[in-house]
Amino acid sequence: MISEVLMEKYLEALLTGDRRICRTIIEEVLHQNSASITGVYCDVIWPVMVEIDKLHRIDRITPAQEHLATRINRTIVDQLQNKLPRQSQIDKKVAVCSSLRETGELGGQMIADMFESAGWDVRFLGGGMTNDDILSYVNQFSPDVLVIYGTEPGETPEIRSIIDRIREVNAHPEMKIMLSGGVFGRAEGLWEEIGADLFAENAVDAVKVAGDVNQTQCTPVRTINQRKRRQMAAAK
Repeated sequence: MISEVLMEKYLEALLTGDRRICRTIIEEVLHQNSASITGVYCDVIWPVMVEIDKLHRIDRITPAQEHLATRINRTIVDQLQNKLPRQSQIDKKVAVCSSLRETGELGGQMIADMFESAGWDVRFLGGGMTNDDILSYVNQFSPDVLVIYGTEPGETPEIRSIIDRIREVNAHPEMKIMLSGGVFGRAEGLWEEIGADLFAENAVDAVKVAGDVNQTQCTPVRTINQRKRRQMAAAK
């Protein structure tokens, strides 16, 4: 378990843009805490990424700080990716795309890395893809799972639209659509409301959820006020 003090030191170094200290802390985590590379992904980089996104949304840090922190995290992820454990290749394919924001691309990249570590055939598309681009690539690659990470509230209608188009075309009826991060990590049940099949809280969960053949996911139902009703019931 990574100490709270070490996590605070890492966050502070990220926000000041001190790459050297950040690398030193990650090395300390790996060597002194006997953490695996997967552990660094899940217990350090991912929760700190979520915290940075939160601080940025509530104006507790500047855009420059958010960019510095996310860039450093992404550099560290790039360096660690080749050291992740590699399971035997399986006959499963996943395509991962993300929002345009830096944190969105980082989260999407980490999910792609975890799928690759688990033996999946992975394509990481990143951000900036139009719905036509996504649909065209889905038709070309035929993934078992399409993951969309890090959507902002204003992008939700576009995600709803691409889900609708994929369902209407029905070219890949067995393909599952998974949402993670961004507004879907903050708004409970939103992923169901817009018609996705799966939701993952983090990169490791994404692989577990996608690979769970005994999973019994409910068929998504468009109930726009479902989340509001739950919130009202909880407030009573």
